[in-house]
Amino acid sequence: MITRRALCVVLASAPALLRAESLSPLLREVRQRLVNEPVVRGGFEQHKTVKGFRNPLVSSGDFVVARGQGVLWRTRQPFASTLVVTRDRVLARQADGTVVRRLNANEEPAVRAVSETLFGVMAAEFSALAQRFQIDGESGTGAGEWRLALLPLQPSLARWVQRVELQGDRFLRSIRMHEASGDQTQIRLARHATGSAITADEEAQFE
Repeated sequence: MITRRALCVVLASAPALLRAESLSPLLREVRQRLVNEPVVRGGFEQHKTVKGFRNPLVSSGDFVVARGQGVLWRTRQPFASTLVVTRDRVLARQADGTVVRRLNANEEPAVRAVSETLFGVMAAEFSALAQRFQIDGESGTGAGEWRLALLPLQPSLARWVQRVELQGDRFLRSIRMHEASGDQTQIRLARHATGSAITADEEAQFE
């Protein structure tokens, strides 16, 4: 979902932005359409097209979005791994639980921009995204569907991602990321289910 190289191009000197005082009417409407349960689970299929390569890299698995806590992104195929994204860190584990990468926002300020962006996209936390992106789009495109296009406000963030496209209804259904490198990532989310709390095993993965 994210590479070390992508993190490195987000400069630590990104200027502080004022917190958005309120959401636009479009974002308020989209947020009202989304489910507001504490936990959302589902499956994903990801196609990453790397510039210069004809065939995309395909992976699949499942995810857990725990509002206010973070996102568990568990790849099952072709290789098992888990990515844990919170506002303050990005952590990658192998299938046996071994931590292979841990990036903390307090140690690497650039991590905060990336982790907040990933968390904001997956959890549809528009207040956080509006601080970093110009957001346009439309709602009411049929069956309660909506579409948003995010353009980075910070030059440092634009060095990682040039455009993010989100599409959904009651749930986030699709994410398309156009990276500055020319790579593109298309993620389709399905089999959504809601819950009131995460499991003990999921709780442990956030620790």
